[in-house]
Amino acid sequence: MSPVSLLCVLLCGALFGLGLSVATMVRPEVVLNFLLFRDLGLLLVLGSAAFVTLLAYQLGPRWLRKPVFEPRFGTHAASLNARTLAGAAIFGLGWGLCGVCPGPAIAGLGVGNWPLLLALAGIAAGAYAQGRWFPERP
Repeated sequence: MSPVSLLCVLLCGALFGLGLSVATMVRPEVVLNFLLFRDLGLLLVLGSAAFVTLLAYQLGPRWLRKPVFEPRFGTHAASLNARTLAGAAIFGLGWGLCGVCPGPAIAGLGVGNWPLLLALAGIAAGAYAQGRWFPERP
């Protein structure tokens, strides 16, 4: 990966983290209130993210002959199967129980929310267990 690509990734990650911080998604109590339907303010964040992603995936390949920093567009390797549904259910259950998603957890460390290290340790342990005991099938 070229230095320009790395700089672009760094800037996009910083922008993403800033957006999560401004939207207060770095505070698990705010996320839990959203998941319990007590405060639906994050619905605007979720809807905006889904809309921007839809536009990027639909219009990006049409407007650009190739990605800005890559030789060609990639394909999405995931498929809807029992493993995908089980993983989504486990991820959703963990998110619902603690109000922490990986992106906001990392951004939360940037604003000094150090208890999120515990959640990130759990996320890392789950990712390790999945890779160790349930590796990708060819």
